[in-house]
Amino acid sequence: MYQSGDSMLKMNDILDEKDKRLREKSEEVTFPLKEEYKKVIKDMIEFLTNSQIEELAEKYDLRPGMGLAAVQLGIKKRFFVIVHEYDDGKFDNYVIFNPKLVSNSEEMIYVGEGEGCLSINRKTCGIVPRYARVTVEGYDENGTPIRIRAREELAIAFQHELDHLDGILFIDKIDPKNPFKNKELYREI
Repeated sequence: MYQSGDSMLKMNDILDEKDKRLREKSEEVTFPLKEEYKKVIKDMIEFLTNSQIEELAEKYDLRPGMGLAAVQLGIKKRFFVIVHEYDDGKFDNYVIFNPKLVSNSEEMIYVGEGEGCLSINRKTCGIVPRYARVTVEGYDENGTPIRIRAREELAIAFQHELDHLDGILFIDKIDPKNPFKNKELYREI
């Protein structure tokens, strides 16, 4: 399991898809939040932010990533972090504990270039159908209830990280016999 410390979170701290822990369902977080989790969250935000800034990603040898679930660091708890670059060099951070998808659009979308994951270190092709809009409820670091509405790529990130908490990887949603099956039913983003 990843231990938060003085050194920065690195790519090799993230579990690879072959690690069986990624297939396990994560457990609810209890409050007050452990100090260890607060430190891990800080590390996750720093890692995800740096990974999206080209010069820093190169300097620290990071693959770009928008989200990270605790289980990807070997912590089997229901929380994740999303760092969304909404404008060039400007980021919004989302940290949510015990998240639940409470509503979604009927419209389905997919990432045209293909979805990616920091735990999957190989090229993958295919359509991963996702809701275009979602509402997620959960708790912030203080145990206060929060509700987040997300659209487009941010909605995809929330669904991707929610799946991690249930032991599901995005590659599970791609039809191996026909990776672009039903493409006409979904809108590409």
